[in-house]
Amino acid sequence: MGNSVTIAIGRLALLLSLAASITACKTLTRAAESRSMRNQALHDELVSMSKADQEVRQALIASGIEHPSPEITSRMEMIDATNTARMREIIHERGWPGKTLVGHDGDTAAFLLVQHADRDHSFQKEVLPLLAQAYKSGETSGEHLALLTDRILVGEGKKQRYGSQAKIAEGQIMVDPVEDESNLDKRRAELGLPPMHEYIELMRKAYGLAPQSK
Repeated sequence: MGNSVTIAIGRLALLLSLAASITACKTLTRAAESRSMRNQALHDELVSMSKADQEVRQALIASGIEHPSPEITSRMEMIDATNTARMREIIHERGWPGKTLVGHDGDTAAFLLVQHADRDHSFQKEVLPLLAQAYKSGETSGEHLALLTDRILVGEGKKQRYGSQAKIAEGQIMVDPVEDESNLDKRRAELGLPPMHEYIELMRKAYGLAPQSK
């Protein structure tokens, strides 16, 4: 049980900042996107799927961040499986659903759903080069590319590149091992991520944790 709890906690480490990003983008860009996005129906489907993704994770956090409810964990896994199957269909049919097709918040929603497809590691790896190309063409963010890259590396038992994956243990944020730590903030900046100390502080505040021990 200990390992499964740790994996579930690591899966939540980025959740609140990404959810806030979706909310902010809805407020700032909905009117413009409704005029310009190519597929409103797909946008709405992705955002609806991501809402279910976020709601069950919020419930898991509320149940106790270090000892989450087994019932809610099971429900989360069912939602993830359903969402992953649908994302496979969408991406196989259309490629990456980027900003032009589904708007900024649709792109972010799609990213969240792939990021949480941890039970289908091969699918995440299949999506990564599509996401890299989408980033190069301005269809997704560097943050999304960094986070999925790290998710895949950590899932393979390797050191992550951008320091985005973490766990919570004994009230402290424990960042998974990182390659070439001396250049970590430089790599993060290249993809638009904040310095690591700011990132950890954002996570600490999001989960209501005490300041990190020195």
